[in-house]
Amino acid sequence: MDNQKIHMNGGDGPKSYAKNSEYQKQVVGYSKRVLNELIHQQLDVGINPHFNPCNPFHIADFGCSVGRNTYLAAQNIVEAVEQKYKSNEDRENPLLVPEFFVFFNDLVQNDFNTLFSYIDSNKPNYYIAGVPGSFHGRVFPKAFLHFAHSSMALLYLSRIPEEVMNRDSAAWNKGVIHYSCSGAAKEVEAAYSTQFRKDIEAFLDARDKELVPGGLMVITTLGILDGVLPCECAMGVTFSILGSCLDDMANVGIISEEKLDSFNLPYYYTSQMELETLIKAHGCFDITRFEKLPTPLRQVVHDVQTAVLSIRVVTEALFQQHFGKDITEELFQRCAEKFRSHPVIYDDKYRTEASYFVFLKRKTETSKPGI
Repeated sequence: MDNQKIHMNGGDGPKSYAKNSEYQKQVVGYSKRVLNELIHQQLDVGINPHFNPCNPFHIADFGCSVGRNTYLAAQNIVEAVEQKYKSNEDRENPLLVPEFFVFFNDLVQNDFNTLFSYIDSNKPNYYIAGVPGSFHGRVFPKAFLHFAHSSMALLYLSRIPEEVMNRDSAAWNKGVIHYSCSGAAKEVEAAYSTQFRKDIEAFLDARDKELVPGGLMVITTLGILDGVLPCECAMGVTFSILGSCLDDMANVGIISEEKLDSFNLPYYYTSQMELETLIKAHGCFDITRFEKLPTPLRQVVHDVQTAVLSIRVVTEALFQQHFGKDITEELFQRCAEKFRSHPVIYDDKYRTEASYFVFLKRKTETSKPGI
């Protein structure tokens, strides 16, 4: 599977990500208050020459995806930064407000056309540009950005761990589609964790180069609570149900067993302890705030149709690329049938996921060596 081709369902139809991303919208809304507070406290306008209001203020959204949520996140940041410049204590010599330039980054398959159509219809007070490419590497010049943002994107791995695909490895994930599924070996989770560590290091290395000294970065990501087993939370049960549907389809010859054995979902759900440890070990960013946001799943996912659509819009492209376009309708119909007889949608005991908000400040010392 080529993880460089990951994308959400495009367009704005009933099965699009734009129309079925209420969870992500709630996360953006919950983070607005703390975002405003920390930008006001941490943005060194009037002190740090990199924030001279005579120069454009550069913001980048990494893994922007498509839809209203992307616009809301960018608008929240612009408004908070603008307010910081306007709130200069020296009323006789108030700071100018810079022009804003927002860059939207995602892989090339992202539906940038729908995204820009939506943003343009809202007549934003900032310039916009699309920057295709993987955020696990450099996508901007050195010391170019003042603010970096990534919401619900870092859980996507840059690649499936090689060990998981190797028949001779203890981590070979035969017949199972994710490390959180019941039946996955502990070595599978370890391989995913190792790949996540490599990806986070690559992401932080790139942002360290791209942000100005004192630049700010916000990360929100979906994870699990410390100490919770992945197979016991909603995403583990959900992926187990999806896997069982594929297994049923293999048993009746709709897909091949070989295809099933070679398919793995490229998501990793970190814990607060793990992510905090990785950021501190990297050493180029100060953690200003690490906070667990309210979990919106209880309000968002309340029926089978909503649950299946929320899964479909983020996974359908992966299933189509691997198994072909003809199987997805039946796959999600089977998934809906199994959801109707399982309590995962309604029972709070499965609500052990967590949405983490991390506010980082790039250290002013020299960044790590490298390009």
